[in-house]
Amino acid sequence: MRVALIGSTGQLGTDLKKVIPEGYLIDLDYPDFDLTKKEIIREKLLAIKPDIVINTAAYNLVDRAEEFPEEALAVNHQGVKNLVDVCLELNCILVHYSTDYVFGADLDRHIPYTEDDTPNPVNKYGESKLLGEREVMSRCQKYFLIRASGLFGTAGSQGKGGNFIEAIIKKSRETGELKIVNDQFLTPTYTLDLAKQTWKLIQTDYFGLYHATSEGECSWYEFARSVMKYIDPALEIASVPSSSYQTVARRPAYCVLENKKLKSLTLNIMRPWVETIPDYLKEKGYLD
Repeated sequence: MRVALIGSTGQLGTDLKKVIPEGYLIDLDYPDFDLTKKEIIREKLLAIKPDIVINTAAYNLVDRAEEFPEEALAVNHQGVKNLVDVCLELNCILVHYSTDYVFGADLDRHIPYTEDDTPNPVNKYGESKLLGEREVMSRCQKYFLIRASGLFGTAGSQGKGGNFIEAIIKKSRETGELKIVNDQFLTPTYTLDLAKQTWKLIQTDYFGLYHATSEGECSWYEFARSVMKYIDPALEIASVPSSSYQTVARRPAYCVLENKKLKSLTLNIMRPWVETIPDYLKEKGYLD
C-alpha cells in the first residue's frame, strides 16, 4: 500500500505518521505540494501512484477567511477540487478532513450533529469547507470524508501557531489568569486518537462521510479548567460570555458532533475527551 500524506508536518499529519506504518508513507507538504497548483500536484501524485491520498491540508484562519474569503476558497474549495480531479484520474482512495464549523446556524441546537444532519455554517471558513465536502461527495467514488472538532496535537496547528492548550498555558504564565468563553460548545479532539481512528477506518471499504471526534462535549471554559487542573490548579479562570470578545467571524454556539456512523459499524475507538488531556500533556512534557 502506498499512502500519500498531504500536510505531513502539520498537527494531524504528524500524528498520522506515528500510526501508519512507515513503509507505506510518502510525505507531501507545503510549499512544495500546494493544493492550489493543480499541475504540480498532478505531476507529483502521478509519479507516486498512491493507493490512498490523505489530505490534512486546509486554510483554517477563521477570522482572516471572513475578510479574505478568496484565500480560504482557493485552498478549501478549489484546492480540494484539484485533488479530486487527480484522484479520479488515478482511481485512488481520497481521505479528506472537514470540520464541525460546517454547522452552527441552528441557534436552538443542544444535541450533537450526526452525519444525517444538513450543514448550515455561520462563517466564510465553514462555507469554504462545506464547498470542499461537496466536491468530494458529489464526484468521488472511493472516499472517506471525516469531520472533526477542536483538534489539539503535539505539533500544533502551523497556521495558528499552536493550539488552544498551548495558548492558554502560555497566557496563564504571562498574566496569572485566564478569561475563557462559557457559551460555545465543542468536543476537544486529540489528533493522535483521530489518527488511530483514521487508520482503522481506511483499512475498510466502508466509504463515505464520518464524524470522528472524542466522546462527550464541553464549553471552552470547561476545556480550559480540565487542562489547567494539571498545570496550575490554583489559577483563576474567569467564565465569560463570547460577547466579551469581538471577533471578525461569528463562531457557532453549538457544533458538537456525534460519531453515529462509526458506532453503527462498530468501528468507533474514540475516547472521552477528558481522558486524552493527560496523555497530551505527558507527550508534551508537562507531566511525568
